[in-house]
Amino acid sequence: MSVTASSPHRVPRISRRERHRAEIRERLFDAALQLFAERGYLETTVEDITNAADVGKGTFFNYFPTKEHVLATFGGERIATIARALERARATRGPVLAVIEDLVTHQLGQSWDSPALIRSIYAAHASCAPVRAQLEKRLGEARRLMAEIFLLAQKCGEVRRDLSAADLARSTQIVFHGVLLSWALNPDAPLRDTMAEIWDLFSPTLRAEKRSILRPALSRHGEVTRE
Repeated sequence: MSVTASSPHRVPRISRRERHRAEIRERLFDAALQLFAERGYLETTVEDITNAADVGKGTFFNYFPTKEHVLATFGGERIATIARALERARATRGPVLAVIEDLVTHQLGQSWDSPALIRSIYAAHASCAPVRAQLEKRLGEARRLMAEIFLLAQKCGEVRRDLSAADLARSTQIVFHGVLLSWALNPDAPLRDTMAEIWDLFSPTLRAEKRSILRPALSRHGEVTRE
C-alpha cells in the first residue's frame, strides 16, 4: 500500500523559501559570534553583523529582534544540549553519572572552543542588564534539567542522597562555569582536557558512599574487632 500525501507518516518537506531563511539566519548567527569573539559584544553593531553576513541591515531584525537575542540563541543551544542529555539519561541502561560526565566534558559544542568568544559573552553578561537577565533565566532552566538527571542518578544509587538533586545540579553548574571562565582567561590546554581533569577531581564528591562490608572478628582478648 502506497503512502498518500495525507498519510500521517509522511515526512514533511522543507520548502526552498524555508531553507533560504534558515541559511540566512545561520549566516547572521555565525557572523555575530565571530565578531563577538574578535571585537567584543558591546563593540559589535548590528550593521557590523549584517556586513559580515553580506545581507541588508534590516534583514537582521527579521531573525533577531535585538542583538541580545543572538546570545539568547547561543544559550538556547546549550539548554537543548542538556535536554538531550536528560533524554539519554532516561533511556540509558548504563550509569547515569556517565551521561553527566559526557555533558560537562564532551558536549559543550564547537563554539565553546573559542576562549575569545567566551570572554566576550561573560563581559556582555557583566555589563548589560538585559543580557544578564536572560542569563539568569537560562541558568535556572539548565539547573532544572540537570536536577532531573541527578534525580535519576540518585534513584539508581549512583549519586549521594544527603543533598538534593537541585543542590547537586547547582554545585556542578557553579564549578564548571568557573572552570570555563578560568580556561577562557588562560587557555593553556584544550578545553575538553581541562574539563575532564576537573571532572576527575570533582566527581568523587558526587558519588554515593560505598561502604565496605567488614566481617566481625574476635581479638585475642575476646573483643569484637573488624577485619
